[in-house]
Amino acid sequence: MKRILAVLLSVLLMLSLAACGAKSETAEMEAPSMSDFDGSYWETADNAMPAKEEKNTSGALPADTKMVYRAQIDLETLEFETAVADIAALVEELGGYFEQNSISSPSSRYRCADYVVRVPAEQFRPFCRQLGTLCHMTYKAESAENITEEYYDTDSRLQTAQTKLARLQELLSQADNMSDIITIESAISDTQYEIDYLSGTLRHYDALVGYATVNISLSEVYKLSGTEDAPMTFRGRLGNAFTEGIKATGEFFEDLLVWLAYHWLGLLILVGIVVLVHRVRVSRGKKFHWPRRKKKEPETAGEDTDK
Repeated sequence: MKRILAVLLSVLLMLSLAACGAKSETAEMEAPSMSDFDGSYWETADNAMPAKEEKNTSGALPADTKMVYRAQIDLETLEFETAVADIAALVEELGGYFEQNSISSPSSRYRCADYVVRVPAEQFRPFCRQLGTLCHMTYKAESAENITEEYYDTDSRLQTAQTKLARLQELLSQADNMSDIITIESAISDTQYEIDYLSGTLRHYDALVGYATVNISLSEVYKLSGTEDAPMTFRGRLGNAFTEGIKATGEFFEDLLVWLAYHWLGLLILVGIVVLVHRVRVSRGKKFHWPRRKKKEPETAGEDTDK
């Protein structure tokens, strides 16, 4: 009996050792060895797994981003005609156009111009920079609005409406009931209106994205602002005050001469009226005199006595 048990235990031990050896061989066949890691295994694994999205580390916007660029720029110039011509040449050179253009000459005799310029979006910043080289820039504000979500949402709604229109037209061709035909035609009319509205919105977005908007205010001035630093020393402040006083006096007499030249006719009429009134008074023997104050007579100490 003991021999039979010993034999059975020996057989079970041998079977378990054989099973372990089979498992190890299977594992060696399935698992890649170190010599197999020459790139082919990883290449196969990469093809089986979905590629990871690469992060944009360059700072550039994705190609499908819809940006709207706007700017407000205030300029000053001493030579107005030259500045106007240079701005027009720059707009034409960069492929832009004037959406609005107005020039006015107020009573201060200094002219000013207001422009709304549209330039290609890729030329937006070069255009703004070059404006600063043509004239003296006193103010500049830029903005960039991302309308990607609104743009593609409108585009998706447009595609849905176009699909709906195609289905309605197919139903209309199959309808044989007048009531159904009227209902379908009404739905087609509403869908076509929606398509027109969405198409116009997309065209407006394309215009804003394709061409940046730059509002320009150009002013003719006597002296460019902000070109002189305030003196810090007393001598410098005194000299600057003396110079500015001379300039202010000269400007005062210039303005006075301009005022006299503008009102010379009225002044001539006023002088003629004064001369005429004076001659009339002289001819009547009533020459005009300013009223004089009477002197008080000295008081006597006592009553007058007869001599």
